[in-house]
Amino acid sequence: MPRAPEKTWGDRVSLSCEGLNNDGIGNTVVGGLTCGGTRARARLRLLLCMLCASLAAGAAEVTQRTSSQTGLPIWTVRAGGLSLELAPQLPDFIQAVFTSRGIPQEAANLIAADCVFGTIVRNASEGVISYTLADWRAVTSDGQAHPVKAKAAWVSRWRELGVTFRWLLLPDEQTFNVGDWSQAFTTVELPRDTGFDLHVSWSERGEQHRAIVEGLRCAPAKGPQ
Repeated sequence: MPRAPEKTWGDRVSLSCEGLNNDGIGNTVVGGLTCGGTRARARLRLLLCMLCASLAAGAAEVTQRTSSQTGLPIWTVRAGGLSLELAPQLPDFIQAVFTSRGIPQEAANLIAADCVFGTIVRNASEGVISYTLADWRAVTSDGQAHPVKAKAAWVSRWRELGVTFRWLLLPDEQTFNVGDWSQAFTTVELPRDTGFDLHVSWSERGEQHRAIVEGLRCAPAKGPQ
């Protein structure tokens, strides 16, 4: 009896498109199309699944206003059941806030050197939502993805300086019931006045969602005159 030909990688293609439905046996289902199968169908499915993955993160609904205190923009974002408010913070203000809480100037200077946003996260859905900050990225015009710095990373860095402080920064993970919200600072290691798109993800009623907040910008070194 002739031996069956050995299967190659192309015969076993199975691409996981994050956030899409799964058929329960390891294949991803996109509008009834399963991303997995024989070589004859795998190439088409691979292309379609890659397209679906690229479209899975949609643009968020964003409105902008100007802060009466700083003259800088404030972005309000609605993406599904996730609501965000993002306000860039001037370095002098960040230094003042943290030193007023007893943080030494050296430690305050470290966070003030980053791109800092005052951030409000709200649950605007009719169910439970949650986020993991480690999944969020600031993507600059050169295509580089910069992580939103974890609160745990700041706590560790300050501890190296002999500072014990855990407040004012957005928690690395949170779960919100209907109507819940949280307010704190978030940071990205980017130069002053850098523009970027923020890629966010969250879980809503047990399903993973992604969105892109376009056109954000870090605060300049000094506010408008």
